[in-house]
Amino acid sequence: MSGKAVAAVPAPGQTGRVFLWTVMPAPGPIGALTVGATADGLALVAFGDHPEAAAQSAERLGVAAQGPMRLPEARLDAERAEAVAIPAVANGATAVREQAVVVEQAAAAPIPPGAKGSTGRSAAVRERAVAVDRAQAAPTPAVGAVLERAAAQLREYFAGERRVFDVPLDWSLTRGSQRRVLGTLFATVGYGETVTYGELAARSELGSAYTAARGVGAIMGSNPLPVVVPCHRVMAADGLGGFGGGRATKEWLLAHEGVLTGALDFG
Repeated sequence: MSGKAVAAVPAPGQTGRVFLWTVMPAPGPIGALTVGATADGLALVAFGDHPEAAAQSAERLGVAAQGPMRLPEARLDAERAEAVAIPAVANGATAVREQAVVVEQAAAAPIPPGAKGSTGRSAAVRERAVAVDRAQAAPTPAVGAVLERAAAQLREYFAGERRVFDVPLDWSLTRGSQRRVLGTLFATVGYGETVTYGELAARSELGSAYTAARGVGAIMGSNPLPVVVPCHRVMAADGLGGFGGGRATKEWLLAHEGVLTGALDFG
């Protein structure tokens, strides 16, 4: 035995954290978006109505998946977004700690005096376990606020009322160079702008060689936060390039931002 420590991978829900998700309608060829968040921020945007994408993301994060969340019909107004969402996100760690206290209190609760027999004790233990499970499965206020805020901003973007997303992002579904490239894309390529794979590779300090550009193309295809982290703005040197949401969706998004003419056939 080498004695080398091996970090255990938590099973889904083991951490007590929650991945809250919903499906929202979207215009054009997009049709729908599956959107998911943790208390740390928006973690997933997937094209289409795909609950399985939310489940897979939660599994990768080792947290419990809960949804679909029922969103309000009308978008959040600016006052509510500032008064509710931002403080809730800022206090996300506090909410998680408070939830942990509820779990610990439920686990430490004494066996009721009337449940002295083995049967009574077993029933009390089961009831305590149910209370713990409920506390762990309940989304913190921060998670719901993040998801609601993200959905509101996506609606505003599609309505032509928003050009910059400022909802907090949880980058936990990205790693290494993928995170660096997507972070560079988010920070440097604005609404109505485009960049080539090679240019983005150079900005991300991957170099501008053909292999680096191909690597960026693969990273765009694995982007867990499309639209918000705008991989549709990344183009091939000789044309549109590929897109995980399909060519019609990429064309629609670029036309929406004024990069392409509205005369394109999005069918």
